[in-house]
Amino acid sequence: MSKQTAAAAQPQGLSYPCGEAPGLGEVSEVADGVYWIRMPLPYSLNHINLWALRDGEGWALVDTGIWSTVTLDAWRALFAGALGGPVTRVFITHMHPDHIGMAGWLTRKFGCRLWISRLEYLSCRALVADTGREAPEDAIDFYRRAGWDDEAIETYKTRFGGFGKTIYTMPDSFRRLTDGEEIDIGGYRWRVVMGRGHSPEHACLYCPERKLLVSGDQVLAGISSNVSVYPTEPDADPLGDWLASLEKLRREVADDVLVLPAHNRPFRGLHERLAQLARSHQESLARLRQALGEPRRVVDVFGALFARPVTADQILMGLATGEALAHLNYLLVRGEVQARQGEDGCTWYQRRAA
Repeated sequence: MSKQTAAAAQPQGLSYPCGEAPGLGEVSEVADGVYWIRMPLPYSLNHINLWALRDGEGWALVDTGIWSTVTLDAWRALFAGALGGPVTRVFITHMHPDHIGMAGWLTRKFGCRLWISRLEYLSCRALVADTGREAPEDAIDFYRRAGWDDEAIETYKTRFGGFGKTIYTMPDSFRRLTDGEEIDIGGYRWRVVMGRGHSPEHACLYCPERKLLVSGDQVLAGISSNVSVYPTEPDADPLGDWLASLEKLRREVADDVLVLPAHNRPFRGLHERLAQLARSHQESLARLRQALGEPRRVVDVFGALFARPVTADQILMGLATGEALAHLNYLLVRGEVQARQGEDGCTWYQRRAA
């Protein structure tokens, strides 16, 4: 269903040349001056990969882990050992808490700049501002239209505003990353390749000379990143953005790179993995088209899209609803389905007649 769910079997056609992940407070060198760090997460997907790139006498970090005492202790151990030397700058692929959570602590500790795309920075600031706020009526209506019952809505209202709880106080300024720009890191040119769909303006870092791609969540092996519609933009088409971004990566990044992803192991076989991800969504769309021969609510199409049952757990329900809407909106935008408001307050979707 998403990167937050349990990892699936490793896909075919890929190779994993870097061995097992480093332990907590340790590093593994995957290329000269490029170090793999792994931090724990308190979710079903229980880790994130971070990257340290030698940058002169110090280190440029890519992503940071969530703000927690465990992550804080692990960073302190690294700076006392394997990563002796200052942090020169902190790059963030995108604004989700497992990626940006410790950015404020790291930039303040070392007096360095946060490097991030503008939409990711501003989106994160907006979501952090929801901490402690009551769930807005727009969001409640959004989930009611999807078919959520009173119990699910009440759980959502209780848990609303939790985004910022694992993010250290954000830096008050940043250096903007833009698509296609080239950045010198340790004497090598790294190109920014933006993607969309999983987040607003996700930055991958590509070094053609070294044949390395730091892919964040834009390309993962074994699992597919969550692509969702949210209450803040109910008519969005993130799946269209996601599929276009996969094609963009295929055009702009060579197939022979070593992919350094945010989850699971580094791998080779980028173009094969991009094709697998696109094919998976096209298969989901085909099943959805079949299911929409009759009118359906969002909650009624879960079985057509997801292999595992969607339980009443609010986190799982939210992910499933967002992904289902991403697929429904994709078909709506392209005129393949129609939507109408029912007397029950829910939106009902149906395939258009041929």
